[in-house]
Amino acid sequence: MSIYVGNIPYSVAEEDISEVFSEYGSVKRVYLPTDRESGRMRGFGFVEMASDSEEEKAIEALNGAEWMGRELRVNKARPRENN
Repeated sequence: MSIYVGNIPYSVAEEDISEVFSEYGSVKRVYLPTDRESGRMRGFGFVEMASDSEEEKAIEALNGAEWMGRELRVNKARPRENN
């Protein structure tokens, strides 16, 4: 399972996200997509943690929390839909 993290400031690095989520368990992977043309971060990302219970704990604690002046949107990532 993976966690979707939205409304992230564009200046954030993977290490920043990892640090925040590590308070709730072991972070396996952080992915912050970038725009193909500009190379700028797109304002959202994905976090994978070691267990489902750690992910649930992080979602519950961080969804709606203010971080770096923004209110985070944190929930279970849904599979990508093919258009």
